[in-house]
Amino acid sequence: MKKHNNKNQLDFKTKLCYGIGNLGYGSMGQTVSSFIMFFATSVLGLPGFLVGITIAITSLWDGISDPIIGYLSDNTKSKFFGRRLGHMLFASFALAFNNIILWLCPISDNQVGAMLWLLLFLLLQETFNTFFATPYSALCIDIAPDYNDQTKMQGFKTVFYIMGLIMPSILMYVFMPSSGFGAQAQFNKQGYISIACVNSALALVCGLITIFGTRKRVRSMPNYSEKLKNDEKIVKNDEKTAKKHGFSTIMAGYIETFKKKDFRTVMLGYSVSLIATVFITSVGMHLFTFCYHFSSVQISSLMICLFGGAIISQVLWVNVVKKYDKKQTLIFALCVILFGIALTSVTFLFRLYCSSDFIFWFVLPCLFICGIGSGALYSLPHSMYADVVTMEQYKTGENNAGRYTGYYTFTYNFSNSIALLFIGLLLDFVKFDSSQPVQALSVQNGLGKIVFFGSAIALTLAIIIFSKYNIKRSDVLKVQIKANESKELKY
Repeated sequence: MKKHNNKNQLDFKTKLCYGIGNLGYGSMGQTVSSFIMFFATSVLGLPGFLVGITIAITSLWDGISDPIIGYLSDNTKSKFFGRRLGHMLFASFALAFNNIILWLCPISDNQVGAMLWLLLFLLLQETFNTFFATPYSALCIDIAPDYNDQTKMQGFKTVFYIMGLIMPSILMYVFMPSSGFGAQAQFNKQGYISIACVNSALALVCGLITIFGTRKRVRSMPNYSEKLKNDEKIVKNDEKTAKKHGFSTIMAGYIETFKKKDFRTVMLGYSVSLIATVFITSVGMHLFTFCYHFSSVQISSLMICLFGGAIISQVLWVNVVKKYDKKQTLIFALCVILFGIALTSVTFLFRLYCSSDFIFWFVLPCLFICGIGSGALYSLPHSMYADVVTMEQYKTGENNAGRYTGYYTFTYNFSNSIALLFIGLLLDFVKFDSSQPVQALSVQNGLGKIVFFGSAIALTLAIIIFSKYNIKRSDVLKVQIKANESKELKY
């Protein structure tokens, strides 16, 4: 047996530059995900239902644009930036500017104007996000054909992403200061604007590092294909067909992609599992502010603990996945999250009998447990998705990583839009009143049910879906060994 050719192994610098792009992107995305619902309802004073519709529309648009941009990413030609990096460069600057404008939405009695402001700039935000995220995800597969390199790059990407998730909580300390555990500075609009400015600068710098730090590798790595002799003909024919049929060709490709059972399983399982995080992040600020009566300092501490647990757990899950397949590891991790949510729900029941400062110290370890489990959720589905793409790439000889990524994110965003719309309806259903600093007990109980029951149901469904995944580590390794030994394979 021939030894594996190491000339295509990734160096540490390339992995680092690739992963750091997720730091700024993760921080900006988490700020919008965690704060926008609270900002719109409790700071701007807009109705929950209308906010839910606005955010759902933008999330749905994100899903629609993903396949299109994924297709563009697969078919763009550039000697300097390759297929992906040009899109990412444009998005880095556009996102930095738009993100600041988004949070400048004025507080006034004109609710229609405020809604239109949010709708416009959230739509632009999601569009620019897609121009960065879809090529960025596909970039990993382009520059790392090796199974182990892909896993390591996903690890770098995940660690930086989780660090990005922590950033909004850290920035709360700086720009939403409170006088201890009593003041609720999360109602201060200026704090959100300051956080947005820092996020924009961070996302721009990190994006540029990724683009120029991986450009050399991109230019040296042609498309990975098992069938070299037919590859050029296939690509040329696909390009001619795409130009001829346009959007219909794109949609036909995605229908074909959806037929792949394992890809469909990962796609749906990941979408449903992250819906649980939508219930937690989008309503979490309401829950901790109006039910637990936590200050901005306490809330930011909880979030740091949650995402800190996710970072720490990366070492754990990397070692577990070496012994067990990704499916078993991920299902166990989702059970850990469910356990953490169950413990947190117990603290919700006792909050009426204890001070908020006292309850805080019990909620803290519960969220840390949730963070331990969520660490796997941030990395393993992406790694499983890459395995599916690798298997299909070997079978067909076609590199359609962008198309797979686009459809992958489309399904998630469609599910996310439905979840956000549902959350907006639920906020009005439980009679949440943004004008009231203190909510009625029935409203508080309603918020608790939204967070705890909503997330638990989503996680349980995700476990059921992921149990249908069939690809094993041994399957991918066999394919890649055959590919590396094939005389027809060239890089």
